[in-house]
Amino acid sequence: MRPLPKTSPNPLWQASAAWDELEVWRHAVPRRALGYSFAYEVRHNAAIRALHAACSPPARILEVGAGGGNFTLPLAEAGYRVVWNDIRVELVNVVQAKWERGEVDFRPGNVFELTAAEVGPLDAVLATEVIEHCAHPDQFLRHLGALLLPGGVAVLTTPLGSYCRNRLPRFSDWPNPEVFEAKQFLPDADGHIFLLHLDEMKALANSAGFQVRRLETMVTPLTAGHMKLGYLLPILPAPLVRTFERLARGLPEVLRRKLHASMLAVLVKH
Repeated sequence: MRPLPKTSPNPLWQASAAWDELEVWRHAVPRRALGYSFAYEVRHNAAIRALHAACSPPARILEVGAGGGNFTLPLAEAGYRVVWNDIRVELVNVVQAKWERGEVDFRPGNVFELTAAEVGPLDAVLATEVIEHCAHPDQFLRHLGALLLPGGVAVLTTPLGSYCRNRLPRFSDWPNPEVFEAKQFLPDADGHIFLLHLDEMKALANSAGFQVRRLETMVTPLTAGHMKLGYLLPILPAPLVRTFERLARGLPEVLRRKLHASMLAVLVKH
């Protein structure tokens, strides 16, 4: 994957290059952004491992909300046939500038408007940090299921609703989620609507025709730099932060539900 030129006069390219520095290259991450960078690394690695375990190249994978292609391009380079999708059409040129090799089919637009005929038979769908931006996460999962082949896998990461710092509502407690339709699909944390709990993810997956293969929590407050622990990240060696993250996955579930900020869901279509 080629890096974007940092000196580009294009503001979109400049912004994308800055995000790539946090998420991919990590050459000079600002102290205040170390938590984001560590948390992204954990989510990225967990999702990629889950995809590799679920299917092998040349499986066809749709990435929803694919942004700058930092999942799409490594997967394509590994031999997967990847369909890139994002509602922000202007990002196509950014991803194409970074693209070096591998098969990528660009399908920008609203994922709800994508059809199985357009994207072709899919072995897997990847949606990282997307479902929390949907006013109707139940409809989102059903639509992903409609795009997948029988036995296909959906891999999702999303902020964990039971995390001790979460103040957003449970989807299952909201009687009229359509009131959020006007603000769905906004980027970054400002666009978060519902943060799902583990039991909600299980229930939504089952009602959408999926079987839950894996459901796990990840990203500690230290990893994310929350609760003023971000002050420690510039001081602690990176391997120590990663070791703490790994050990925290062995905590009892009642603690992990409160102390982990994210979840990984691996769902198999019936």
